[in-house]
Amino acid sequence: MIRGKLNITPFIAIEKIKNWCAYQERSHSDARQKLKGYGLDEEQIDSIIADLISENYLNEERFARAFTSGKLRIKHWGKTKIKMGLRQHKISDICINTALKSIDGDEYEIILKKVLEKKIKLTKGSDKRKIFYSVLNYAVSRGFETDLAKEQLNILLNENYTE
Repeated sequence: MIRGKLNITPFIAIEKIKNWCAYQERSHSDARQKLKGYGLDEEQIDSIIADLISENYLNEERFARAFTSGKLRIKHWGKTKIKMGLRQHKISDICINTALKSIDGDEYEIILKKVLEKKIKLTKGSDKRKIFYSVLNYAVSRGFETDLAKEQLNILLNENYTE
């Protein structure tokens, strides 16, 4: 089934988008796309977005913090991947930096350690160097910084291979 544009009145669109925004945090670009799907023109969309912001249904910084928190705690993404995700939502660099600064450093390291430990257990082989690079590549693909991942990985592998 091909999904086309709905043609609904601006009044109905406002009610629908308010309910949609109240359900969970949304970015301005998400709301804009949703409104385009309702068949509204750019002028109507701009007006509705302005209303949503003034009524606090949309807040870029709040969205960035919620996105960052969820991706870190639930998806176990690193800062690099979170930053790319926020950029895809067209979030400003100021809000991105604020959201990334809100990450607790200790919690971040604990999550990285969990990701590394899990991948080490799943990685087959006995060559320590191959395991190291395989797990490192995985951590970097999850958005963790290379230097931090190397540091934690060295600690973990030395603990595992000295027992």
